[in-house]
Amino acid sequence: MEKNWWKESVVYQIYPRSFKDSNGDGIGDLPGILSKLDYLKTLGIDVVWLSPVYQSPNDDNGYDISNYREIMDDFGTLEDWEKLLQGMHERGIRLVMDLVVNHTSDEHAYFVESRKSKDNPYRDYYIWRPPLNGGQPTDWTSAFSGSAWAYDEHTGEYYLHLFSKKQPDLNWENPKVRNSVFEMMKFWLDKGVDGFRMDVINMISKTEFLSPYDDFAKGTAKNKAYHPNGPRVHDYLQEMNRKVLSKYDIMTVGECPGVTPEITQRYTDTDRKELNMVFQFEHMGLDQQEGKEKWDLKPLNLFDLKENLSKWQKALHEKGWNSLYWNNHDQPRVVSRFGNDGEYRVESAKMLGTLLHMMQGTPYIYQGEEIGMTNVRFPAIDDYRDIETLNMYQERVHEQGANPEDVMQSIYAKSRDNARTPMQWDESKQAGFTSGMPWLAVNPNYQTINVKQALADKQSIFYYYKQLIALRKKYAIIVYGDYDLILPEHPHVFAYQRTLNGQLLLVLCNFYENKETITLPELPKHDTEQLLISNYPDETSEITETLELKPYEARVYLFS
Repeated sequence: MEKNWWKESVVYQIYPRSFKDSNGDGIGDLPGILSKLDYLKTLGIDVVWLSPVYQSPNDDNGYDISNYREIMDDFGTLEDWEKLLQGMHERGIRLVMDLVVNHTSDEHAYFVESRKSKDNPYRDYYIWRPPLNGGQPTDWTSAFSGSAWAYDEHTGEYYLHLFSKKQPDLNWENPKVRNSVFEMMKFWLDKGVDGFRMDVINMISKTEFLSPYDDFAKGTAKNKAYHPNGPRVHDYLQEMNRKVLSKYDIMTVGECPGVTPEITQRYTDTDRKELNMVFQFEHMGLDQQEGKEKWDLKPLNLFDLKENLSKWQKALHEKGWNSLYWNNHDQPRVVSRFGNDGEYRVESAKMLGTLLHMMQGTPYIYQGEEIGMTNVRFPAIDDYRDIETLNMYQERVHEQGANPEDVMQSIYAKSRDNARTPMQWDESKQAGFTSGMPWLAVNPNYQTINVKQALADKQSIFYYYKQLIALRKKYAIIVYGDYDLILPEHPHVFAYQRTLNGQLLLVLCNFYENKETITLPELPKHDTEQLLISNYPDETSEITETLELKPYEARVYLFS
């Protein structure tokens, strides 16, 4: 297997609005991040993925960009960004920026021009269609509820927005659009950026589902449902790689909803020259009812998780590369979701970290995950800020008549604001995040769950994550070894092994709060065995055929 720095790295995602505020306005900023780089260096991560900091009216927390070459006033200046990049590189930390090019803000100069007239030179930078039979061109819906089409009275046509109305979709069929994106990417790469996380990048090919429009208008063709992974997406990415990505030593990861392992192989196979890896979401949908929305909850079935993660491990081995993640700015806190954020918060957070970091792929840590931050339960819908959450509440409660208490339970479990509450630095007011009033309320448990407490406790989740990262750097088997699921029929234990060059790594994770007795399959004979890591400090290093695992216990053994 080809070795690469991005395969051997651990990435830390920063959501800048919620990380650290330096000037007391209640909004995290670039100087705030700069002030915490030594903390990240202590943790041991290699790469920071920075969520969008570009100029934006902030309709979708910076994912609606009005100027790709300027920094949002809330976050600072371009000079602040350059100081941050320098500070990271001085500490041996690479910087990956967010690339949001499926859509822009409706306040971007291109869209301002595009909506002026049908013959404007920028008109076909976006996707416009006349009404069909007096209504919308298709029945597509937005990811944020409601129609994906917005009517513009000035020109009497609809524009497409797969997300917010203030996020019109770019027309990637237009080569001028693609070249503009490529030039913008070079602007940042020439400044020293080390890669891109590409927002919903597999949605950029879509006009094939809209044309020929005349056939729809005549009633001779039906609307085609829109799906990601459109027919030309690979052409676009290969062109991007040829013109931009291949000229730099960088890391790329594409956010790709709706992919299968087979589709992902096409995105990440090195011979195809597209992306290094993708974010897929299959394991993020295992606690929702089949065929329903993410808000429609069901308990996680461990068999489903084993099957899913193992499928991806096997399918991409030597045919691509996995992104390993539990959390990000769009997902609830994993310790509340798949762990136990009460009595066993520390143990279950460590177990979940172990399960993920010992797999093949590049691990991603989301800010606060390394101290076991939890979901939040704000008392009222007015306390929430996330557009997706607010739209869903409006639709279900006020339009469909759902019980508000039931809807709030879904929000407590799945709202994106669970991930976006401010980083908990210490037990002082506002968790040390800001001296002012935070843009989103701090989780009330900050007085016991915070960085200061974690750094003072050598048995904390923080030091456990630090150890997981260090092990990955020390043992090639963790990065490159083959993966095989073991004990597939056990209802409560997720166990697997990794093999490389005669070594064997055994990973045992009890997913629940009861003690579990397991009988191991016969292990190959080895000269030495050692317990690399365990989330119970008094765990014996001896391994026997029959083992008892404590609640949420994780153990990793190496046989050489």
